Amino acid sequence: MLLYNITIGIDKDVESEWLQWMQTVHIPEVMRTNLFSDFKIYKVLHDEDESNTSYSVQYLAPSLDEVNLYFEKFAPTILDKLRLRFKDKHVAFMTLLEEVT
Repeated sequence: MLLYNITIGIDKDVESEWLQWMQTVHIPEVMRTNLFSDFKIYKVLHDEDESNTSYSVQYLAPSLDEVNLYFEKFAPTILDKLRLRFKDKHVAFMTLLEEVT
């Protein structure tokens, strides 16, 4: 099992709008690809910057094949929508983790 994690710092002045958009538009679009089996979204708890809040959005994939297909076929369009809508109001970094048993 793989965990595709995106950590996003979102400016506080658009945080509520961004969170609603993520829950109603972005995450459902990613899940409609049928390449991920589940998702979670977490608010990062730490000493926050006064101007932004961080979130972790996590998607579970059965194998690297699904993740690669997502990046090749769907990610460019889906991520462009996020970038265009929230332009300079966010920063993000992605991590791909493999479950160790």
